[in-house]
Amino acid sequence: MYDVVVIGAGPAGSTLARMLNKGFKVLILDKRNLNDNSDYMREKCCGGLIAPDAQKMLAHLGIGIPEEVLTGPQMFSVKSIDFDNRLVRHYQRHYINVDREKFDRWLVSLIPHSVDIKFNCIFKSFKKQDGYIEVKYRDDDREHIVKTKILVGADGAISRVRKQAFTHGAIPDTYVSIQRWYKTNNEMPYYTSIFDRDITDFYSWIIQKGKYLLIGSAIPDDNEANKKFDLMIDRLRDYGFDIGEECKRTGTMIMRTRRLKQIKTTNANIALIGEAAGFISPSSAEGISYALKSGAMLAHSINKCNVDFARDYNIRIKSIKSNIIIKNIKASIMYNRFLRKIIMISKVLSMNVEDV
Repeated sequence: MYDVVVIGAGPAGSTLARMLNKGFKVLILDKRNLNDNSDYMREKCCGGLIAPDAQKMLAHLGIGIPEEVLTGPQMFSVKSIDFDNRLVRHYQRHYINVDREKFDRWLVSLIPHSVDIKFNCIFKSFKKQDGYIEVKYRDDDREHIVKTKILVGADGAISRVRKQAFTHGAIPDTYVSIQRWYKTNNEMPYYTSIFDRDITDFYSWIIQKGKYLLIGSAIPDDNEANKKFDLMIDRLRDYGFDIGEECKRTGTMIMRTRRLKQIKTTNANIALIGEAAGFISPSSAEGISYALKSGAMLAHSINKCNVDFARDYNIRIKSIKSNIIIKNIKASIMYNRFLRKIIMISKVLSMNVEDV
């Protein structure tokens, strides 16, 4: 019998597992292989930028990113290209450019040895029993069942735990996140954000990682996503970007929480953290800060209250909900073509960049 079983070893799940009291018997499962010396089976579709909110949370947790997790170049501005209004501005931003695979592996490496960790495992289902929960998962074509007092879903946007624990109620808006890697011979001295209503009502991005450009977009979930992405690549080439040979492509579903009722957190002794709960920025799709914060908050609640954690956890996450409300207000301005035009024309908070 486990005290806690965590589905998902990303930033939310690994933070929770690391911060739970050592007296708890804990199991964490992940479909990926995050062992340092093992092949990485499933790459996460993520730009790999640590935003200021996530940096602040890492500082709060008392941990710093090791050098081997960083990647170059490290840049200090964002070039915003508004195809709708034919405007371009530069804004100072403080992101940390990391290798996302190594970042997740590093967070997993911080989990105490007292925690049982199983990779290459697929969570299948759970069944509530009298006083405990049966969790079924598959490992190497074999099914296993374990018992736990608390089940935690940290399994991302398309959370199986959420789907099974919350069969009714609103879900966040669904987007297809597409990201492709292209060779480049140039070093780009800025990150790029792209606004183009023909592509998406959300946002698109360009991030350099060594000799590659990562170009991505969060596109509303429809049958036109790949077609719209190809249109964006054509427009960027016409604009003058050095986009070479395509080397790799990744994709996933992401959620965009527009209303608080789309957030789900607890159902008896089942809890959700990170994007599984709906904790993701509706303005930028940034989720690492929320993952770290909600994982830490749930750990504090379980450490304090054990199986009666739900009330304490729901009080703690009120600050996350408030932040998402603020980000929705920001999004209503950012993604309004007229309001964005006024802001960019005014040059408020923008800066001049000299060509070298």
